[in-house]
Amino acid sequence: MADAFDEITDFDPFAGMSDEELDRMAEQADGATGDPDLPAGFKSGFVALVGRPNAGKSTLLNACMGQKVAITSPVAQTTRRRLRAVVNRPGCQIVIVDTPGLHKPKDGLGAELNRTALGEIGDVDVIAFVLDASAPFGRGDAWVAEHVAAARAPKILVLTKADRADPEQVAAQIAAARGHVAFDDEVVVSSTEGFNVEAFVGAVERFLPTGPRWFPEGMDSDETDEGRVAEFVREKVLLRTKEEVPHAVGVICDAIERPRRGLMRLHATVYVEREGQKGILIGRRGEMIKRIGTDARHDLEAAYGCSVFLDLAVKVKPNWRDSDRDIRLFGYAPDAE
Repeated sequence: MADAFDEITDFDPFAGMSDEELDRMAEQADGATGDPDLPAGFKSGFVALVGRPNAGKSTLLNACMGQKVAITSPVAQTTRRRLRAVVNRPGCQIVIVDTPGLHKPKDGLGAELNRTALGEIGDVDVIAFVLDASAPFGRGDAWVAEHVAAARAPKILVLTKADRADPEQVAAQIAAARGHVAFDDEVVVSSTEGFNVEAFVGAVERFLPTGPRWFPEGMDSDETDEGRVAEFVREKVLLRTKEEVPHAVGVICDAIERPRRGLMRLHATVYVEREGQKGILIGRRGEMIKRIGTDARHDLEAAYGCSVFLDLAVKVKPNWRDSDRDIRLFGYAPDAE
């Protein structure tokens, strides 16, 4: 009898199951019993927005959120940090992962941005291949498509900027993308017009597994206050300056003094690579940096719901884009978070 009992207790019901199957079982169990307030069948997961620079990824994220969370500008490579934004809907929670635009890198920073974006493709529940409907499908798009096609997660083709494209352009883009990737769904959106944004959210939800609420309700993103301040300032630099200056700019939030009597004090430093760029940023009699500060302050006041005093300094850090140490200092490397 003892031998028979030993045989029973040594039985492993999970023997032969893969790590992926075990993880899925654990996630389903958490979703069912981890939070008694969750409705039955609650779905949750992560969707990565991937694509070329200026494809409209950050604008789509903001449209899904109904507020400004990620910075945007016409300048390529505006997004330098992976950003997770949380979309809550009845019955589901979607974590949208905004990634840097995939491109041919020209410096160490560009290589790190590509590494950040590619690293997300294999670590999410759904992949959204974001493609500009108004721009011809090029070699860069084909390169991104190769990485998307190789991933195992469900894939959604998202054609953005539909308000700028005619039906023939949209059809051509869809056909070109289909030639590289077998998509599980396709959505045509205009983020600025609000067209089909909820259709995109619904498409993502259909492919999510049952699971827990990864972030508490009321939390809009995983961005730190320091990161948000730095990015809002950098956005205004991109919008106010031209040519070589935007790409050479990095921003660090040096200090945050929490609101007292309705006033929040913020201190940040804008770094460039050359003295000439510093002169452009400061401007004649300091006019340019004042405009940048005013623009950023307005957005920060809207984000924090209080008055903001923003103090900006400008410094030179030569060739920081080719320095691994400096790239991490600015938070632009995936392992710097």
